[in-house]
Amino acid sequence: MPDNPRLVLGPLLRHVDPVSATVWVETDRACTVRVLDATARTFCVGGHHFALLVVEGLAPGSTTPYEVHLDDVPAWPSRHSAFPPSRIRTPGGPGPFRIAFGSCRYATPASVDVRDGIPPDALDCYATRLAGQDEAEWPDALVLLGDQVYADETTPPTQAWLAGRRDVSVAPGTQVADFDEYTRLYRESWGDPEVRWLLSTIPSAMIFDDHEMIDDWNTSAAWRDSVVDEPWWRARITGGLTSYFVYQHLGNLSPAELAANDTWQQMQGHDDAEPMLTAMAERADGDPTAFRWSYVRHWDHVRLVMVDSRAGRVLAERDRQILDDAEFTWVEEAVREAVSDGVEHVLVGTSLPWLLPHAIHDIERWDETLAVRHHGRLLGRLAEKLRQAADLEHWAAFGQSFERLGRLLVSVARGEAGPAPATTLVLSGDVHHAYAAELVAPGGLTGRVHQLTVSPLHNQAPHAIEIGFRIGWSRWARALTGSITKAARVPRTGLEWRKQAGPFFGNELGELVFQGRDARFRLWATSRDDDGAPVFTRVLDTELA
Repeated sequence: MPDNPRLVLGPLLRHVDPVSATVWVETDRACTVRVLDATARTFCVGGHHFALLVVEGLAPGSTTPYEVHLDDVPAWPSRHSAFPPSRIRTPGGPGPFRIAFGSCRYATPASVDVRDGIPPDALDCYATRLAGQDEAEWPDALVLLGDQVYADETTPPTQAWLAGRRDVSVAPGTQVADFDEYTRLYRESWGDPEVRWLLSTIPSAMIFDDHEMIDDWNTSAAWRDSVVDEPWWRARITGGLTSYFVYQHLGNLSPAELAANDTWQQMQGHDDAEPMLTAMAERADGDPTAFRWSYVRHWDHVRLVMVDSRAGRVLAERDRQILDDAEFTWVEEAVREAVSDGVEHVLVGTSLPWLLPHAIHDIERWDETLAVRHHGRLLGRLAEKLRQAADLEHWAAFGQSFERLGRLLVSVARGEAGPAPATTLVLSGDVHHAYAAELVAPGGLTGRVHQLTVSPLHNQAPHAIEIGFRIGWSRWARALTGSITKAARVPRTGLEWRKQAGPFFGNELGELVFQGRDARFRLWATSRDDDGAPVFTRVLDTELA
C-alpha cells in the first residue's frame, strides 16, 4: 500500500457561483482533503471514499488556480501534466457567457474495442483544444445531459474484470450488478487525462438518462412490470441511483442546497453510508415523489432548469406523464421565477428531446394513443411491443407532458410570465445525432424557442437509426405519418416547429455563446485525418436570438 493516500478520480469542479465553488474527489482511503482554504474529511460508501468540499470567499469574476492535498500531501495536479493548472473561474467577469453541452459518452477511447469503429471522443478533443486556447475562450459551464456511463453496455476490459469477480453466465451477465461495479464505470469514463483536466477546470452540471441504469429505463408500466421481479434488479437499481447520487447529483447542488439536503447531512454521521443510500434509492425508485433529481443552476442572465425525465415518470397507461404533477409544477415555477428575475436566456435541460423530427413525433404519439385506447387487448399489446422495440419513449410518447411543457414555453415566449427572454432553449441528447429546431407556432411569440440536441460525445448511431432520423424530417415522411395519425384519430398538437440545422452524425459537442440578449449555437464534430489522428471541426455556427 502506498505511504500516502492518492486520488482515484477527480478533482471535479462542480457548482460555481460568484463567491463559492464545490470540488468533488474520490480517494483510495479515508483522509482529509484540502483545496485552497477548504478542508473536508472523506465519507465512505461501500468501502469507497469520497469528499465534496465547499470553497468559499472567492471574488466575482476571478480566476483562482488550485491544488488538491490529501492529508497535507499534494495529490493534484500531477507533476508530469501537460495541461494548464486547474482553476476556479467565477461568474461576473467581462465578455460572453459560454456553455458547452452534450450527452452519451461510452467510456474512454482507450477502453473500447477499436473494431467498433467509434469516432474520436468529443470531450477528449475539446479538452485538447481548450488547453491550447486563452482562458477567455473557455466555457463557463459544461452541461452533461445523460448517459455519462453505460451500465448495460460494458467495455471488453470491464467485462473481463466482471468475469473475474462473478459468474457472468448468470443475469445480469456482463452488465453491472451493484454499486461496487458502478464505481468501475466512473473510473473508466472519467479517468483519462484529458477528461480529468477538463472536469477539474470547467464547472459541470449533470443529469442521468437510461443507460446509467438500464436501456429503456421506465419506458412504460409494462416494461417496469417485466423487470422489477428479476432477482438482480434491486441491487442494480439501488446501486445505480446510489452511484448517481454520489458521483453526479451531489455536485449539482449549491452550498445552500447541500446544507438543506437531509440525505447529505445524515451521511456525515455514518461510518459507511451505503445502507442509508440504498434505502434512499429504494424509496426513490418505488415512489417518483420521494426524491427530486431536478435542480436549477443560476448564472446571472442565464438560468438552467435541469429536468429529470426518467426517474419521476408516472407510468399508469391512462395517465402517462414524464414528470409527476408535483415535480412538473416545480419545473413551471422554476422557469417562471427565472423570467420574473429578468433572465435573458432560459435553458431547460432534459436528456430526452422535446421536439423530434415530425415523422418520429407522429409515430410516438400514434403508438401511445393505441396503447392507451386498446390497453389490455391485442392491439394495445402490439403497440407496447413496438414502443419497447423502437424506443418510442421521448416527450412525444408522453402526450400530456409534451403539451404541458409546450404551454409553459409558449407562455414564457409570449411574455405572459414577465418580459419574454430573448431565447428559451431546450437542451437534450439521447438520440445519437445533433440538430436544431425552432418553435414557430402558435403565434405571438416575442422570444424565440429552440430545441438543441447534441449526442453522442463518444458513441455512434447504427446505420438504420441514421437513415430513420434523416427521413424523419422529410415532407413525404411527415405526410405519411400524418395520414396514419389522422386515421387513428390521434389528437393533434397546436405546436409547430421547423428544423434549423442537421441532422449531424458522429461524435459531437455543442457550444452556446451568450452576449446580452444575443445567442449563438456552435456545433463541433470529430473525425480523423489521413494519418488517423483526431480532428475537431466546427460544423455549425448559427444565431438563436
